[in-house]
Amino acid sequence: MKEIILLNISGQDKPGVSSSITSTLAQFDIDILDIGQSVIHNTLSLGILIGVPEAAEASSLLRDILFKAHEMDMHIRFEPVPAEEYESWVTEQGKSRHIITLLARKVTAEHIGKVAQTAADHGLNIDNISRLSGRVSVGSAPQTKTKSCVEFSVRGAPADTAQLREEFLRIASDLDVDIAFQKDDIYRRNRRLVVFDMDSTLIEAEVIDELAKEAGVGDQVIEITESAMRGEIDFTESFKRRMALLKGLDESVLESVAQRLPLTEGVEELVSNLHALGFKTAILSGGFNYFANFLQRKMGFDYVYANELEIVDGKVTGNVTGTVVDGKRKAELLRKIAEKEGIRLEQTIAVGDGANDLPMLSIAGLGIAFRAKPLVRKSAKQAISTLGLDGILYLIGFRDRDTL
Repeated sequence: MKEIILLNISGQDKPGVSSSITSTLAQFDIDILDIGQSVIHNTLSLGILIGVPEAAEASSLLRDILFKAHEMDMHIRFEPVPAEEYESWVTEQGKSRHIITLLARKVTAEHIGKVAQTAADHGLNIDNISRLSGRVSVGSAPQTKTKSCVEFSVRGAPADTAQLREEFLRIASDLDVDIAFQKDDIYRRNRRLVVFDMDSTLIEAEVIDELAKEAGVGDQVIEITESAMRGEIDFTESFKRRMALLKGLDESVLESVAQRLPLTEGVEELVSNLHALGFKTAILSGGFNYFANFLQRKMGFDYVYANELEIVDGKVTGNVTGTVVDGKRKAELLRKIAEKEGIRLEQTIAVGDGANDLPMLSIAGLGIAFRAKPLVRKSAKQAISTLGLDGILYLIGFRDRDTL
């Protein structure tokens, strides 16, 4: 190889630019060492790193490429690359790679700047930036629940991953965005099972609180629920206390509560897309089977595990039958389902909001704290608070155009 040259071609996008340039290169038996192309608002940017063989006449090559670019009204720039610099760049291809995902209602320059600077501060080099979300109209009404997502592919390994995550969490809190940091490996691209908590995750309510309101003990139960979700008291103990307050509730109330449960933003879009893509889904809930089964009939979840309310003579007894689904049990069930489906834990995703979800979030390949309490958000590796549940599709690399 006689020379290594970087070609940068830019201008208004039109059909045939890439084919015309590469066809011209082919006449000189050129090797393509690297190539990348992007189009933003009908403006094309094409970069090609070429190896010029000894037999080729570089001046003739560059002249022909220059003429071809001029014919298409494109700008072109040539930059020679020293062989030692190229070889140094080649040796870096074995470095660790990570994905940084920025989620917001609307992405701003400040958001991008903070993420990029933090990545640089931790020795990460950005190789590629892509928009995963669809285009957003500048005329969108302020109350419109828009979605914006930008994905950064970065090279290198941070010296202190925990500190990096902590900084991203602080930026996310300050700017009201979400920032996910994941290793870019084969498991990230091959998730197969997603398990969900139900209350305050799939639905924007705590069912036991809704039942308590019907029983006239709403304030007492809500206080215990919030304390448990913050991790201040043991889930099993809190569950017993709350259940005791429901004793005597009429069974007919369950249907009316189920019918009015508000679904979380994006949940139907997420679950329908997961099923269309071949994912298995499960509800692992510390709530009740009656309501989890209601959601299963509505959206087609593959598995449901929750607590069974004991009802005698049409009245809630204040007890449950069978094993209580607490945090430990959720983790066990995640392992059980994954094993049954022949799926590695690295290929699983767990989503929840409470302290009792942390055991399953910690063992899943991707654990996501969704609109979670501060303790849970800080403890989980990833968190989503600004978008709906369908924002999870961005974390597994899907673009809006890939979904239903």
